[in-house]
Amino acid sequence: MNVPENLMYTSDHEWVLVDGNKVKIGITDYAQDALGDVVFVDAANVGESVNSGQTVTEVESTKSVSDIYAPLTGKIVEANSELDDSPELLNTDPYGDGWIFIMEIDGESVTKDLLTPEQYRELIEG
Repeated sequence: MNVPENLMYTSDHEWVLVDGNKVKIGITDYAQDALGDVVFVDAANVGESVNSGQTVTEVESTKSVSDIYAPLTGKIVEANSELDDSPELLNTDPYGDGWIFIMEIDGESVTKDLLTPEQYRELIEG
């Protein structure tokens, strides 16, 4: 499984790219493989304030419907509109064009609860 070194991860198989007070979120290669062919992604509600662990959106595949959670506390500032017409980007490019939403995190939202690439590898291999 592809686990890029420049990202952080959640135990819910989401990746997090931290860029200052903004974070970009998507699902991991492991998650997209487990889901199978993604057929629909419900757009995140831009402007909504969310708490860490709160359901933000859903991804529907040929196998199931899966919740996507906020990995941190903050506000949804952008949803990937490309997924409206091309939900399969989650399968073909999960770490690139297949990102799901961007959050602006408040100063008190900490990334210490996120997993390092090494910790995430242990999770999926263990």
